Amino acid sequence: MARSKGLTTRSEDYSAWYLEVIARGQLLDDSPVRGCKVLRPHGYAIWEAIQRQLDDRFKATGHENAYFPLFIPMSFLSKEAEHVEGFAKEAALVTHHRLRAFTRPDGTKGVEPDPESVLEEPLVVRPTSETIIWHMYGRWIDSWRDLPLLINQWANVVRWEMKTRPFLRSAEFLWQEGHTAHATSAEAVEEAVKMLDVYTEFAENVLAIPVLPGRKSARERFAGALETYTIEAMMQNGWALQSGTSHFLGQNFARAFDVTFQNEAGERELVWATSWGVSTRLIGAVIMTHSDDDGLVLPPRVAPVQVVIVPVYKEADKETVLGAANKLFRELKGRFRVKLDDRDNLRPGAKFFEWEQKGVPLRLELGSRDVAKGQAFAAKRTGGKFGLDLEGAGDRVSEVLDAIQAELLERARAYRDSMIYSVDSREAFDEKINSQPGFYLVPWGGDTADEVAIQEATRATLRCLPMEQPSVEGLTCPLTGKPSVEWAYFARSY
Repeated sequence: MARSKGLTTRSEDYSAWYLEVIARGQLLDDSPVRGCKVLRPHGYAIWEAIQRQLDDRFKATGHENAYFPLFIPMSFLSKEAEHVEGFAKEAALVTHHRLRAFTRPDGTKGVEPDPESVLEEPLVVRPTSETIIWHMYGRWIDSWRDLPLLINQWANVVRWEMKTRPFLRSAEFLWQEGHTAHATSAEAVEEAVKMLDVYTEFAENVLAIPVLPGRKSARERFAGALETYTIEAMMQNGWALQSGTSHFLGQNFARAFDVTFQNEAGERELVWATSWGVSTRLIGAVIMTHSDDDGLVLPPRVAPVQVVIVPVYKEADKETVLGAANKLFRELKGRFRVKLDDRDNLRPGAKFFEWEQKGVPLRLELGSRDVAKGQAFAAKRTGGKFGLDLEGAGDRVSEVLDAIQAELLERARAYRDSMIYSVDSREAFDEKINSQPGFYLVPWGGDTADEVAIQEATRATLRCLPMEQPSVEGLTCPLTGKPSVEWAYFARSY
């Protein structure tokens, strides 16, 4: 099969293509620690763009940022039984607080745990922060006047995954985790749904990723939650990707850490809780939703470089071309994330290739003839070339970037919608989920045991129960043969 610019194609080997896009886009590199990656500047800049725009949304909805410790006393996790069961197999422990040096018989030196530095209680390296945060909330909450308490944290977490995949699943990753406390169950549920709406809007309007919002089944809920809400995205290979979750925790953590408040009647009550988060997994979602067989494609709103200007000149017209390029750069700099690539050790073609691999939405080429015409030669990463007038270039660039953003969302939504299927029998589902991967919308009538059986047979899972539920009255579930209870999406997933 022919390859585009040496890149493995999506149809040839989707997993290899994904890894090559990441490498060529200079997003990640391997570290000496298994399952941990180094975010290179271009990759980290995407996360910074996500962080800035999400943080603005959090603050607009009344949340404040704080920071909590990386290390959590092991006993804290055992206070909430479901929670510790959910994370026990992924938890990394610190058992000593000091190393000591030693010399081997051959004269080489090494280090080992100092046996005199064993901690009285092992510390868990943060897999998530509910326990340490609710310990602190017990200090901070006393009265109904202290509620609601709306806090977010930007942090790293460690979950010792056995099988890792860049951005999608790793031993250490970056994320944000919101943790809120409320006086009533209704307020907490409202908060959890509101934050799911924030994630939905962000995914679609910033990442250009259409998502399906819904509830998780009891089997798929977050450890310790009464309800988990999710946004599910569809990747180009027909697999789903959970892209953000919001949890109604009820009073489980308040009960475990004895967090109560005095209500207006002077009585003490347990508070109600939520938590919610997204991670650097969103970068993987962007890559697999938008990129093509030529490499990385980035939506303008998260692209570290939205516009690159590449001057093309011979020595005789160098001064003229560079002067025009610098003028254009200065005009755009205040409005866009723009780069002037005036390196003199690379040919223009090599520059074009590099910026294409980095997913830059818009490339402006400027040669002597372009300068004479008062135009730059513009190339969109999504396809299409045209002349762009240097006079008033800022407004035209803004229009083009907005059009690219809208084009990517429309394209992704059309693809996602084309990948939603229905089946009329379990036999049809078992056959099609592998030959025709995608979202399968079914009138579901099953339980946890049925979910387990379906996953074991097909590797498909119940991704979500849609927030909007048309009637299933009188319908029979095609997967179980039982009366339908509500609609559900099934898919293979990462």
